[in-house]
Amino acid sequence: MIDDAHRKLLHFGQKLREQRKSKGLTIEQLANIADLERIAVSRIELGKTNPKLMTILALAEALEISPKEFF
Repeated sequence: MIDDAHRKLLHFGQKLREQRKSKGLTIEQLANIADLERIAVSRIELGKTNPKLMTILALAEALEISPKEFF
């Protein structure tokens, strides 16, 4: 069974994936723009890791969106 925290991470990852794809970017391209490791972006999209605030801000800046778009 999925607990509430995991559900939130999955939701965040889904929103990140939607935003990335809407910009026509691969995971690797987004990671390069945001100065993150490709595996880190992949794990966030899969809901396997809880991103830090600075990571969320870097992703939002790379996607040219407000961080609130992830929630």
